[in-house]
Amino acid sequence: MLNQKHQIKVIIAIVGLTICVVFAGFQKPVPIKQTVKPLRPNIIIILADDMGYSDLGCYGGEAHTPNINYLASNGIRYTQFYNTSRCCPTRASLLTGLYNHQAGIGKMTDAEDAPGYQGYLTENTVTLAEVLKSAGYHTAMSGKWHVSNTNGQPNKQDQLAWVNHQKDFGNFSPLSQYPTNRGFEKYFGTIWGVVDYYDPFSLVSGTTPIKSVPKDYYHTDAINDTAVAYIKSYARSNKPFFLYVAENAPHWPLMAKPEDIAKYKDTYKGGWDAVRKARYERMIKMGLIDPKITKLSDRINNDLAWENNPDKDWDAMAMAVHAAMIDRMDQGIGRIVAALKQTGKLDNTLIIVLSDNGASAEVCANFGPGFDRPSETRGGRPVIYTTKKQAMPGSETTYSSIGPRWANVANTPYQYWKEESYEGGIHTPMIAFWPKGITVKKGGFNSYLGHVMDFMSTFAELAGAKYPSVYKGHAIPPTSGISLVPTFNGKISPGHNELFNEHFGARYARSGNWKLVSLSKDSTWHLYNLAADRTETNDVSTQYPAEVHNLDSLWHNWAKNHMVFPKPHPQAR
Repeated sequence: MLNQKHQIKVIIAIVGLTICVVFAGFQKPVPIKQTVKPLRPNIIIILADDMGYSDLGCYGGEAHTPNINYLASNGIRYTQFYNTSRCCPTRASLLTGLYNHQAGIGKMTDAEDAPGYQGYLTENTVTLAEVLKSAGYHTAMSGKWHVSNTNGQPNKQDQLAWVNHQKDFGNFSPLSQYPTNRGFEKYFGTIWGVVDYYDPFSLVSGTTPIKSVPKDYYHTDAINDTAVAYIKSYARSNKPFFLYVAENAPHWPLMAKPEDIAKYKDTYKGGWDAVRKARYERMIKMGLIDPKITKLSDRINNDLAWENNPDKDWDAMAMAVHAAMIDRMDQGIGRIVAALKQTGKLDNTLIIVLSDNGASAEVCANFGPGFDRPSETRGGRPVIYTTKKQAMPGSETTYSSIGPRWANVANTPYQYWKEESYEGGIHTPMIAFWPKGITVKKGGFNSYLGHVMDFMSTFAELAGAKYPSVYKGHAIPPTSGISLVPTFNGKISPGHNELFNEHFGARYARSGNWKLVSLSKDSTWHLYNLAADRTETNDVSTQYPAEVHNLDSLWHNWAKNHMVFPKPHPQAR
């Protein structure tokens, strides 16, 4: 009997335990808190060359740029973003997160006996590619390098033979200064600056010179198609990638495909003033500028009215080719976006689009052949430098540029152009696109006061990378850049309170909305209040001498601490 009772108790206990276990299965599990790191974005930076502030359709221009417009309408357009006013100094600053003199390129790429004028990215710098590669990123570049020594050959005849593809003088700069020795795993492009778009000089793959190109070669297509190939190759990897696409377009010489030029054959026949006014009105309508504080500045070189211009046909064609070059660049960017979509990478890719300086006023025909400019094609056809506009722009055998009047239009509504520190020289369109990472309203504008050196801080933050104080045994100066990341999610970030520049004597100091600026050929300071006068039309230096003195002191202190020593003005390139 006792045994029987004991058995019943055991059975009841087992049943009860079973019921508890069963009911426990119906209870909600207690979640275990885990910190899941978001996937680091792929990063693509697309840098146009000599493109004006208002050249893109999404910044008021006539060029057909649907792909860049798509990035703008689904991203952010920045309205106060700055470069350093010329090709190689901007590239030096962009790549290193430093002011360009600190990076060794105070002027061009000729080596000089001064710390800020070494003409290449010096050993006391670290590049975006080096920083991101150390954080586990793939790194690749296609396009214009232009941050290594390009002193060339001492004998002019040999130099021309080299640029004409008729003699080989070996490497285009020291190999230690090539992109693949500054953090890029892959590289295709030109080591020097100026190119024949149909047969470019200094073209390499990695460090290997490319001895010939196909008959249908066009350099803008090659740059963008290489970028597409890189994207597809990295799509199979679990690692994120950093891709630097350094376009040559629309830098002179004016060379474009006939089918692209045909789109714009009538676009610019109305002349400088009509096109500039139309751009300005479009910019107001889209909300890009406030007409109360951004007046349309007087056109520089307004001594010649369009109706009295004896070269209307040539000038209209020059700007048509400029637009066609931008159009072709946009087509390639469309293929880059399509490749990202096809590989499933678009949503988590940050794409930046901007220009290295304002549109160029250079009359390149006046330079003539020499240095990086050929006297004839590889096949022996003579190149015409259109000093008297004697040949229409657009083909491989003419060297021409849009000149100062059209450059002033391209930089609407601002004054001046490439090389100068007025807004027309340093003010760049800048677009940031990142579907997964940008949470502010798409297609809007941001007045963050930014600079190309900000990309180092921005990308390092997104990649979880560390900007080093020492790299390969060399002390690295602290970056002056500020991260753009807060602007992606609506946090208040005014950007820089102070910015400075110097290039061939052109200079500025900006503190808040006060800007002190001088021209390259005239060291006289001019003062502007950008809060009320964004286009620098009202010089108030005599009214506010204390501000002039303060900004002058700030500029000289900056110059002293950043290896800035203005030099005489050589032939520009």
